Amino acid sequence: MLKVGTVGTVVPPVEGLIRTAQSAERRYDSMWWPDHLMGWLPQSIWTTDITPLAHVMDNPHVFLDAIAAMAAVAVHTQTLTLGTSVTEPIRRHPAMLAQEFLTLDHLSHGRVILGLGAGELENVEPYGLDYRRPVGRFEEALRIIRLLWSTNEPVDFDGEFWTLRDAVCGIGPFVREDGTATPPPIWSGAHGPRMLDIVGRLCDGWLPTYDGSADRWSQRLDAIHASATKASRDPATITPGMFAMVIPAEDDAELERLLEDRIVKAWMLLVPSEVYEAAGHEHPLGSPWYGLTDYVPSRLGRDEALKAIDAVPTDICRTYILCGTPSTIAAELRDFEVRGLQHVVFQNVGFMADPMKTREQFQLQAEIVEELRRLA
Repeated sequence: MLKVGTVGTVVPPVEGLIRTAQSAERRYDSMWWPDHLMGWLPQSIWTTDITPLAHVMDNPHVFLDAIAAMAAVAVHTQTLTLGTSVTEPIRRHPAMLAQEFLTLDHLSHGRVILGLGAGELENVEPYGLDYRRPVGRFEEALRIIRLLWSTNEPVDFDGEFWTLRDAVCGIGPFVREDGTATPPPIWSGAHGPRMLDIVGRLCDGWLPTYDGSADRWSQRLDAIHASATKASRDPATITPGMFAMVIPAEDDAELERLLEDRIVKAWMLLVPSEVYEAAGHEHPLGSPWYGLTDYVPSRLGRDEALKAIDAVPTDICRTYILCGTPSTIAAELRDFEVRGLQHVVFQNVGFMADPMKTREQFQLQAEIVEELRRLA
């Protein structure tokens, strides 16, 4: 049966963080936290005439620390799997990631996933950190984490980015009632050929972003399986997942209204230019544009931001956001499931278009889960 996750609360108060997680535990299999210093919406447009959320939040960059949030939720839940979607080894040293996630493993009694990626420009370069060669750094970090998790003895490591000498991570993984103790699984949100190859060789799960194409998703999974086989790994040990921005709606008229909202269209500035070009459009911020590796929203002035947002075609929103009625969305996910999808994570962005519809948006999202289970 397809497992379903949702995004955890990222804003104070922490009472809401815990309450939301406990409520989600009744319906969802997992909860995931983005690890951000900066959000994806330009602060220059965060005004009450653009979004009612500006009445209650001073800026769009309010993020509780992901590791701390997961720790709090871990001790107040019993069944939810908890993961990052995703963190990276630039702000967080690989040794610290190794220790942090073993700590979370103990706090959650073995319910944590280390979601790890190569990093995003907006969380790195503005803070004085080196964003060069992120993929090479990502692979080296994976090797270091697995090395530190493999033994309680001191280890050495000679890499291009880090050097370890007599380094120890002695905490060890959580020991279950049956006596087994395995480190947390590591998932990655890979899309490009090099990252897909690394997933096949070194990761336990895959959490790419939904981009409207089950065929493309399936082809990337095939590449991961080929890499795993070449590395003498069983491809079946790698969990195929997907992270999807979602907007459910009762009908197409309501969906069109939500997709036309400027806040929703602002998210589409992240979409690579090749997606726009494949649909016959130019990217509002130029070409080539890779999104995650190019974009620092805090540097986009109000006039430039609004001009770009207003140039986003609605069909790009329909392509890159999993949207429609709950039954339509569930049917589309079934198409992914028959191709191998085992775990989908929803990030609801519809409530950002209309905060007055927040309860309704999450009720409709719950209907997707119910429909998926009915179909199963």
